[in-house]
Amino acid sequence: MERLTRKEEEAMKILWKARKGFIKELIDLHPEPKPLYTTFSSVIRGLEEKGYVSHKAYGKNHEYFPVIKKEEYRRAFMKNVVADYFGSSYKNVVSFIVNEKKMNADDLRKLIEIIEKGEDDG
Repeated sequence: MERLTRKEEEAMKILWKARKGFIKELIDLHPEPKPLYTTFSSVIRGLEEKGYVSHKAYGKNHEYFPVIKKEEYRRAFMKNVVADYFGSSYKNVVSFIVNEKKMNADDLRKLIEIIEKGEDDG
């Protein structure tokens, strides 16, 4: 799965939330500053070329919808981040988060509970 640019990710977030929409409707959902119609349309068409988006034609109008699920992209994105920045080690990810003071001991205990429950289910 190809990594998306920031603008492409923003467009996908809008599409995932809306589930489908015409360019003008999707631009209305875009946070300020709103992109130009032609700019946003180009981003959406690029996403379609990459296989993330498809459309249904109504004459000259196109209603776009996501083909890739948000969870599917998130899984692939996180796998790439862990591989590229943490040596494919989730332990290194957790260590980084703890060292950055983004996770406290209670959070860590809850994470351990989740891991232990997952092991019991398998």
